[in-house]
Amino acid sequence: MSEIISYKCPNCGGPLIFDPKKQKYACEYCLSEFNQKETESGEPQEPKAEKKSREPEAPKAKKQDGEPVLYTCPSCGAEIVTDETTAATFCYYCHNPVILSGRLTGEFHPDYVVPFAMEKKRAVEIFEQWMKKKRFVPKAFYSEDQIEKISGVYFPYMLYSCRAEGSLNAKADRLRVWVSGDRRYTETQTYDVRREGSMPVKFVPRNALKKSNRELVEGVLPFETEKMKPFSMGYLSGFVAERRDMGEHEFSEDVKSEVRLFAEQSLKNSITSYDSVRVQNQSVRLEDERWEYALLPVWTLTYHDGAKDQMYYFTVNGQTGKVCGKLPVDRNKLMLLFMEIFLPVFLAMLIVGYLI
Repeated sequence: MSEIISYKCPNCGGPLIFDPKKQKYACEYCLSEFNQKETESGEPQEPKAEKKSREPEAPKAKKQDGEPVLYTCPSCGAEIVTDETTAATFCYYCHNPVILSGRLTGEFHPDYVVPFAMEKKRAVEIFEQWMKKKRFVPKAFYSEDQIEKISGVYFPYMLYSCRAEGSLNAKADRLRVWVSGDRRYTETQTYDVRREGSMPVKFVPRNALKKSNRELVEGVLPFETEKMKPFSMGYLSGFVAERRDMGEHEFSEDVKSEVRLFAEQSLKNSITSYDSVRVQNQSVRLEDERWEYALLPVWTLTYHDGAKDQMYYFTVNGQTGKVCGKLPVDRNKLMLLFMEIFLPVFLAMLIVGYLI
């Protein structure tokens, strides 16, 4: 059993959607706006304060092995078809935003969320500016119908934090070279060098959704994690959200190895003003380790090339605006470019050959 939450405007009953630009909850029908404090309190502080609207009874999910999970829309009664990991979506018929709160409870309850800071209009502008520099992309990839499909998605990430305690022993050489008469002299002074340090490591991210394209979700990193907020369901209203289906044990060794390597390199880089350094031994100990779970915002646009059976994509970090993409190539446009460049040269060679 999984509860469906639908945020409703107390003034007109329309759906409330989180507005990235205003960082408030907005009703598209009566234009009322509500802040996060009003949302969390659940009691109106002003005539336009927001209250959560929930169904009196939690709808039951209907599922058979190997089939999608079905829910009933609390607004129109239509069936909502979802994947196992979908935690927020829209009703296909009435477009009412719904949150499947039962999928975000217990071990799957996120610790943090980075709210969308960029609205869809801005994401489309970034896409259009980016496409102006791309000459050989099929028109179908940036058609009006295709651009309309750009979606705001909260992807799940596991975040690793710790304190790295490291030490390093090395031999370091300092050279002095001079010339006297017709002879060249070199003096080598060797020093024993030791470095120790403590380095805080915060929020090393790992994609925690198996079905997502790793290049897609990691290409928009990093996020400004210092702006993360404690998780609240309301931030998901109006967006798609995915629940994690991977745990820390699947990333632990890889992340710890990355942190140790970075700490070791940082200790070595702190040894300066020598001509050469030879590390004798070093160690890094990880303390106060912890994993946390966050939903991070990404605007996504995908395009499936049926002929090649390949998926292409464009993504924008929903907080910082960083762009990442893998684009299809229109071979006809490439052929036209080839002809524009080489055909005149080929014809000129023929003419010269004929005159000779």
